[in-house]
Amino acid sequence: MSMSSAMSAGVSGLAANSTRLATISDNIANSGTYGYKRMETDFNSFVLNQHRVAGMYSAGGVTATTQRVIEDDGALSTTTHPLDIAISGRGMLPVTSAVDLDNGFTDLPFMMTRTGSFRPDAEGVLKTGSGLVLMGWPAQADGTIPLMSRDTMTGLTPVRISANQTAGDPTTEVSLGVNLPASKTLATAPGDPLALKVEYFGNLGTSEALNITFIPDTSDPTGMSNTWVMEVRDSASDPAANLVGSYRIVFDDSQAHGGSIASVTTLSGGAYDPVSGAIGLTVGGGAMDLVVGTPGGTTGLRQLAANFSPTNITKNGSPVGNLTTVEVDADGFLKASYDTGFVKTLYQIPLVDVPNPNGLMSVDSQAFTISPTSGSFFLWNAGDGPTGSLQGYALEESTTDVAEELTHLILTQRAYSSNAKIIQTVDEMLQETTNIKR
Repeated sequence: MSMSSAMSAGVSGLAANSTRLATISDNIANSGTYGYKRMETDFNSFVLNQHRVAGMYSAGGVTATTQRVIEDDGALSTTTHPLDIAISGRGMLPVTSAVDLDNGFTDLPFMMTRTGSFRPDAEGVLKTGSGLVLMGWPAQADGTIPLMSRDTMTGLTPVRISANQTAGDPTTEVSLGVNLPASKTLATAPGDPLALKVEYFGNLGTSEALNITFIPDTSDPTGMSNTWVMEVRDSASDPAANLVGSYRIVFDDSQAHGGSIASVTTLSGGAYDPVSGAIGLTVGGGAMDLVVGTPGGTTGLRQLAANFSPTNITKNGSPVGNLTTVEVDADGFLKASYDTGFVKTLYQIPLVDVPNPNGLMSVDSQAFTISPTSGSFFLWNAGDGPTGSLQGYALEESTTDVAEELTHLILTQRAYSSNAKIIQTVDEMLQETTNIKR
């Protein structure tokens, strides 16, 4: 009977609008929730299979389907904490469950989120207040990230930051910018050696020194020989045999390259590379490059008619320092800064991407998991492929537009009332039908 189907259609309309009201309620309630993705309700007509018979029609009604719009990006809100992390563009942060980690489970669930306020707990694990643990690839001792699998979570570990950790950075390269006085190589010069002491840092953060001596060659009776012997001694080596390298350096006196290195001859120690201008030394703590300059170059060791002067001496490394802050850069590298000025890479945070973000399954705390409709995940370096960059000192705001939701709320209320009116009208019509026979 058409009248009965009309009532059923009205009931389905009430149910559909109730579903829409529930999604609107969720959206408005989470308008201030960082990382929240709004829900949408779509209505679809339900048509019954029927023959086209005059005067016969059965109302099918309406069905409601809901979907979370995950691919929409929320606005970024700046904060004052470096471990408030958001993503500018596509991609998600890899996270896992703090409950499973605390219970000692080895197979941690793989989840993802768009943003989070991560803070270290008592054990240094970065987690949000809602129980999401940040995951990343740990760096090696030299700060590099090893080759990792991109289509599995193998290699991802919970990010741990020890607040009271200390670290040292051993020196592996020293660059010399020194002017040697050309007049010292005259035959009439006294031939006194010139000494230079350069500090460097050992593997344990100790302060060591390269004691460098420049000995002029005064054997040319016709004028300046432009030749020096450079001897390098290491304070960290055995005092009885601490000469780690000896080199004969000849300088150019031509109009085009006057004052530049012409050649470097190895007398003892590591070899000289004319391409990089570096001498490979072996000091007490291991290998070290001593950069003296390239033949014909304008930097490094020079010989001009001026006083002996170390003009520019640079080195890497630092003494032992205390951790001051931890920040994440746009490329996803989590770096620790120490009070000695040393910056060390601790982790790389990859970004997760799937073919269909809207197909992800939503779980608590603005987190998502893989589903059959989302497709398999892939781990990208931040900024590579389709992914965006990471932003510290930022959180992603909710994608809820309150004004739009309130408009939908008015429309839903009117639609619900209209469907209720259908049921009331059918009830009155049925009452009239039963009143025909009294």
